[in-house]
Amino acid sequence: MNDLTATVFNIQRYSIDDGPGVRTTVFLKGCPLTCLWCSNPESQNPAPEVSWRYTSCKNCGTCIDTCPEKAVTLFETDIRIDRKICKRCGKCVDACLQEALSISGKQMTVDEVYKVVKRDFDYYEASGGGVTASGGEIIGQADFVAELFRRCKEDGIGTCADTSGFGDSAALEKILEHSDIVLYDLKHIDQDEHKRACGQNNELILDNLKIAHKSGAQVIVRIPLIPDYNTDDEAVTALAQAVQERANGAEVNIMPYHRYGSNKYKMIGREYTLEELRELKHKEKTRAKEIFESFGSKCEISM
Repeated sequence: MNDLTATVFNIQRYSIDDGPGVRTTVFLKGCPLTCLWCSNPESQNPAPEVSWRYTSCKNCGTCIDTCPEKAVTLFETDIRIDRKICKRCGKCVDACLQEALSISGKQMTVDEVYKVVKRDFDYYEASGGGVTASGGEIIGQADFVAELFRRCKEDGIGTCADTSGFGDSAALEKILEHSDIVLYDLKHIDQDEHKRACGQNNELILDNLKIAHKSGAQVIVRIPLIPDYNTDDEAVTALAQAVQERANGAEVNIMPYHRYGSNKYKMIGREYTLEELRELKHKEKTRAKEIFESFGSKCEISM
């Protein structure tokens, strides 16, 4: 038995978006970045938290009566949770007949997670897929990820690390030791712009990109392309040059901005601040692709 644990908020089977082939993606909770466009805001807080699915709620008030901390109130048609006093005991979740309340994040051991991911071994083998660890930021729970990947590799299951690169370099190296593929996010080269939109500067991210490239794993640099943030020629050129200098030969995957996770913010009592952000133009996507290719990178645009 392996007693290493991590806070997991989702295990998504039959995934085709987090690496090649059919995959199981293990999403870990906790991220030091606070990217404004994050499509998994429930991944940022390292602790479990109550989530309210407002589309299922009937405003019956059962959760209000059940909460021992009086952390739940009704404001007009919205359930409000005082997250400073909520102890995540789960009593409101158990009492909700509409299943509108849930707790995002739970402690799981490597053995528990591996028991889930190994179920689809035949699919991995047939499709060239495997297991992806994502987040949140996996570097913060590196021992867990490294051991999970070691188990996978031992049984012939491919491994893929999905990371922002923001974390301790030695911890990252533990993960890289057992990684076949690394999906490495790169958002902006200008430190001030990076800190404004993501909450941290990018120095560590750029340093760790070199470490990932030297590890021998296949590195795919993913560029979230955000309107009016990193779409101009200067910003894209700086990103392309950084990839050339730190991970020459790495494939680049442009990930156009979308709003798929915007509804999740309300579910955890947060505001989505990019409601007024415009959609990307087709020419912005193709222009970014042209610039990366001019620096010698093989570049694809995700759907």
